[in-house]
Amino acid sequence: MSETQTILAYNGKPLKAVYFLGIGGIGMSALARYYNSRQVKVSGYDKTPTPLTNTLQAEGIRVHFDDNIELADKEADFVVFTPAIPKDHKEFNFYKDNGYALRKRSEVLGSITRNHFNICVAGTHGKTTTSTMIAHLLRHTGYGCNAFLGGIAANYQTNFWAVDKKLTNSKNEVSVAEADEYDRSFLQLTPDIAIITAMDADHLDIYGNEKNMQNAFVEFTAKIKTGGWLIVKNGIARMDDFLVSNKHTYDAKDSSADIYATNIQITNGSYLFDAVVKNKTIKNVQLNMGGMHNLENAMACIAVAVQLDIGDEKIKNAIADFKGVKRRFEYVLKPSDGKGPVMIDDYAHHPEELRALIAGAKELFPGKKTTVVFQPHLFSRTHDLADGFAEVLSMADETILLPIYPARELPMPGVSSKLILDKMTNQKKSIKEKEQVLQWVKENNTDLLIICGAGDIDAMVEPIKNIISNKH
Repeated sequence: MSETQTILAYNGKPLKAVYFLGIGGIGMSALARYYNSRQVKVSGYDKTPTPLTNTLQAEGIRVHFDDNIELADKEADFVVFTPAIPKDHKEFNFYKDNGYALRKRSEVLGSITRNHFNICVAGTHGKTTTSTMIAHLLRHTGYGCNAFLGGIAANYQTNFWAVDKKLTNSKNEVSVAEADEYDRSFLQLTPDIAIITAMDADHLDIYGNEKNMQNAFVEFTAKIKTGGWLIVKNGIARMDDFLVSNKHTYDAKDSSADIYATNIQITNGSYLFDAVVKNKTIKNVQLNMGGMHNLENAMACIAVAVQLDIGDEKIKNAIADFKGVKRRFEYVLKPSDGKGPVMIDDYAHHPEELRALIAGAKELFPGKKTTVVFQPHLFSRTHDLADGFAEVLSMADETILLPIYPARELPMPGVSSKLILDKMTNQKKSIKEKEQVLQWVKENNTDLLIICGAGDIDAMVEPIKNIISNKH
């Protein structure tokens, strides 16, 4: 699919309509918003209404929730689908059987951005916060960019925006995109600057083993354009296999990296630090979000800004103004005096994400009893990584597990949340249904409460917040 086929025309005709199967997905909705901003008719299907689909509908995009051929757009020029759509889906098979062009989300994103200056953020964790922070910095400083994000930027309450050509200082059409390793999606992208935040074992249902997954990341680095940059987490595996001449390492505070933070101070859940980017130091940078892993993400972001010749004061002002990403170390409750209960919501669904989340929260709020409520995501991930989940969840003073959120999967024999629970070493541990969790919050005091998982646990955040708030 060529650039003109996705932006201006398709099959030699003006592009009039695009249909999305799975339009409520975070990556899918960004593309839907892109086409909607280009005055293309956009509509789609998703399984259930969510706050995101409600917002899409408010923006003029027609969304329905019944797998009903009568509701599908028969005039769509092409159909974008997510791999989560089941093979027996009626609408999917209607489009397939009637010769409509079916395109994966990654293919369409790659086509849209192919002729842009692309900043692409890959990694098994950290990519959403890092890409959102970069996009925010470019927007805040007036450099300008299109943003295709895997989370909702708290500053703007959206996962997509188009460059404002009246305000931008950039000479090129710049796009910031999250480069998703699932289903090898990121191999459709062509970065000018690529960031790799992490390469821990994940999506083994797709890759089979960790080496195959790493091979995909190596292949991703081969997509970097001639003369482009790779900014990569210090100490990552397979570093020597990344065949890029402009390769630079970053870290939270390890001075052996090319890019790192120093003179780090913690004040009520925020960080103040100096950023060292090769031989340059930017003093007194303030990051108002928690977690040492997010300070590390900020270092990759600052490195991009320095590479683009954005001034120090503009960088500092943009970082200080960054409010984070919905469900990425998001403060739901955070008392200004530090004395009341703290509540954090996070999308973490991999052991290393959970390790960074829990360790970061405990570092920022020492002395507070830590309770973690975690919903495992996917039977396959639980099966593959049960030992890792048990280890990191044992870091909490108390851990409550919800049943596994299956998403696209069918149950696996012998795999349940109990598989994790039985391996955990902390004394206070349990499995509860959602209603039981709400009752537990009513009956117990919460000092530092962390809600985490990639399923539908986010629907519990507001009710839990209300219970805690009404008790104080």
